[in-house]
Amino acid sequence: MAKYKIIAFDADDTLWVNEPYFREAEDQFAKLLSIYETENKIQQELYKVITGNIPLYGYGVKSCILSMIQCATELSNNTLPAKITQQILAIGKEMLTKPIELLPGIVEVLEELSKTYTLIVLTKGDLLDQEKKLERSGLLKYFHHVEVMSEKNPEGYQRILNHLDIASKDFLMIGNSLKSDVLPVLKIGANAIHIPFHSIWQFETVAQDVIDTHEYPILTSAKKIIEFLQ
Repeated sequence: MAKYKIIAFDADDTLWVNEPYFREAEDQFAKLLSIYETENKIQQELYKVITGNIPLYGYGVKSCILSMIQCATELSNNTLPAKITQQILAIGKEMLTKPIELLPGIVEVLEELSKTYTLIVLTKGDLLDQEKKLERSGLLKYFHHVEVMSEKNPEGYQRILNHLDIASKDFLMIGNSLKSDVLPVLKIGANAIHIPFHSIWQFETVAQDVIDTHEYPILTSAKKIIEFLQ
C-alpha cells in the first residue's frame, strides 16, 4: 500500500543539474565587468541586486539577466557600452539553451514510483523555461501536474494541497533545498525528503540553529527513494 497519495518533486538540482550553470554565468559576468571593479566585488554586488529584485522579477534565468544588466549599468556609472549589454544577453541565451543533464537514477525512480503514486512537479523559476526543460528532459510523462510557484512558502504549499484536495499527511515533497523544499512543507504538517546537491545558491542556505529544530530524512541520491518508501 502506498504511504502517500501524492509525491512532489522539485525540478532544478533534484531532477536535473541547474545551479552550476548559474555559477558559471556569474563568473562570466564578473570577468566581463572586471574593467570596473574586482571580480569578487562584482559577485557580491550582483547577489545584492538579484536578491533585491526577487519580489519584482521572481526566480530564474530571465530574472538573473535583468539583474545583471542593472548591476552592470550601476557599476559602469550609467556608461555601459552596448557591446557589453549584448554579451550579457548572450550569457542568458546560453543558459536557456543548456543541455538537460538528468541526475543519476532519476528516470528509474520516476518510472517505478509512477506505478504506485501520483507524481507532480513543484518548482520555482520562469514558467516558459521550466516548461521547456521538462519537455526536453523526457520526464514530463511521469507527472500528473506541474506547478511553477512564485514562492515556496507554507502558504504556497497549503494552497496547492487545498487545490488538489489532499491532506497534509498524504503529501510528500522531495527536493534539494531545505529553505524551499523541506522546511515550509514541514510547517504545514506534510512530509519532506532532503536530497542535497553539491552546489546550492547562497540565498537558499539555512542557519544551523533553524536546521536543528526540525527532523526530516536525508538521502544521498534519488536512487535511495525507492528503498526509503518500502
